[in-house]
Amino acid sequence: MALDPSLVSAFAALAGSLVGGSATIATAWVTQKTQSKEARIKSEIASREELYAGFIAECSRLVIDSLDHSLDDTAKLMQVYALRNRIRLVGSDRVDHAAEEAVRNIVTQYLKPNLTRDEFHQMALSQGNDPLRPFADACRDELNAMRRTT
Repeated sequence: MALDPSLVSAFAALAGSLVGGSATIATAWVTQKTQSKEARIKSEIASREELYAGFIAECSRLVIDSLDHSLDDTAKLMQVYALRNRIRLVGSDRVDHAAEEAVRNIVTQYLKPNLTRDEFHQMALSQGNDPLRPFADACRDELNAMRRTT
């Protein structure tokens, strides 16, 4: 039994249309999925940047306060502990540990005797005396790693 050449042509055209249409749909789906993933990552990066910046700002305020004040009101620490626990929810282990260490250093400083003006001046001018540097470095590394995945 021989096939009619017009049927062969019709089937070939139909098959070509199906393949071409399927390829277009598949390309659109892959592109949309990739764009959605990139948008989610960018949103997550922005959210973490905001959280980490808030933690750094609050810790910076407390570090300065701890140098010449004692911890007479533990409510001073409420905001930093709230931020610390939010970081625990989303941050990498390295960021989490660095945040924990930053809070521990602040509490420790509050428990020490207040600095004199000369001690404060000497500390401010010494190299490498940034108690939040390990946290900031961990955050930068984490955010850069997230950016590389986009």
